Amino acid sequence: MGKEDGQSRVTERASSATHTGSLQRRMILIAAAWITLLLAGGGFALDRVLSVAVTRNFDDQLQYVLTSLLTSAEIGPVGEVINTREPADQRFLEPGSGLYWQVSAKGQEPYRSRSLWDRALAYGTAHADRNVHSYDSAQFAPEKLRVVERDVTLPGSTTVWRFQVAENREALDAQIAVLRRTVIRSFALLALGLLVLAALQTVYGLRPLRRVREEIALMRAGRSNRVSSAMPVEVAPMVDELNALIEHNERQAEEARRHAGNLAHALKTPLTVIMNAATAGADDLAETVVREARTMRRQVDHHLARARAVGRRGSAHSRAAVWPSVESVERAVARLYQHVRIDSEGPKDLCAHVERQDLDEMLGNLVENAAKYGGGSVFVTVAAQAGFVEILVEDDGTGIPEEERVRIFDRGVRLDTGKPGTGLGLAIVRDVAEIYEGTVALEESEDLGGLLVRLRLPAAG
Repeated sequence: MGKEDGQSRVTERASSATHTGSLQRRMILIAAAWITLLLAGGGFALDRVLSVAVTRNFDDQLQYVLTSLLTSAEIGPVGEVINTREPADQRFLEPGSGLYWQVSAKGQEPYRSRSLWDRALAYGTAHADRNVHSYDSAQFAPEKLRVVERDVTLPGSTTVWRFQVAENREALDAQIAVLRRTVIRSFALLALGLLVLAALQTVYGLRPLRRVREEIALMRAGRSNRVSSAMPVEVAPMVDELNALIEHNERQAEEARRHAGNLAHALKTPLTVIMNAATAGADDLAETVVREARTMRRQVDHHLARARAVGRRGSAHSRAAVWPSVESVERAVARLYQHVRIDSEGPKDLCAHVERQDLDEMLGNLVENAAKYGGGSVFVTVAAQAGFVEILVEDDGTGIPEEERVRIFDRGVRLDTGKPGTGLGLAIVRDVAEIYEGTVALEESEDLGGLLVRLRLPAAG
């Protein structure tokens, strides 16, 4: 029952997560809007081009008739215009046929085709040159006309004659309508095809993301611990980062479990000593409790310091100025060990990729150990080395034998048991340095003859 409740709570949290809508729907809508805009603009442009082309072809036919009319026109005996050859099209002879011609001039009786019967084409005054003009006219409403006209002065006459040929636009409009319907249907079909293509592309293109979601669901259900499916090049980096994050979390969880176990083990022995002393009614019970409590406190402080460092190392902005930390530690240690001389040198502007509190703790342990176990002189050197800040702490003591330099980093190990301490200082320095991807090493000091501790931490730009 508890497991089902836990799963239902997880499901509720997942379903109640805030979102900004469907990515798939968003991509399809964007594609649809863009396709519609482009096809609408392209269709309109194509419609205009085709309409102009069909209208120009229609006008060319009328101009051909107009040219024939001009070539066959002559001036009659009384100054009138006569045709030596009638236009061949029979519609000019049928009244109201929709095809007309007319020759007219100011102050002259119009000479027109029989198809006009008792009507006449409007003369108008807009024509002010000898070029061919084409325009639409509604003078025979509801019949719409397409008119082509030209002003000409015939040989043997000083009169400016206007030759006009007009035809009903019905056939022209029918052709344009057919072309327009064809364009609309073609573009509609093209739009539908493109929308289906965009939808299929979106569904198929987002499929890897659905696979990632399924893999994460398997991990949450405990049936997998990594996203193991092969992914496209664009999604693979995200999956790699996700797997790296999972591995990082697992490593941190394992680290937390291990240190919890270490802390429990470290506290077990002092607690056992206290319980045995209390059960036996030992005379030095109070001293035993104080001594073992001090040991437990140092163990707790060590693990808390490590836990704080682990929690802070994820900050990309963690940085600390090295020199102020060195000076602060020198002042603190100098008050504790007034007989010790502490000197330092190096650039004042170096920064390390570490929290100031952790840097103070590492330097404090190193300088305090040098002052405690040295012969009275401590020298601290700060330098930059290939992307790292290197801090050297040297003393003039007896040093540490090379075969003991690895073991000394173990918690609780002390080579000099004659002085107070718990043997956690170097262990803390090593653990915290490793958390920040740094290192610590023990060497022999060439200048002072004692121990040299080389602490390397990543430099902060």
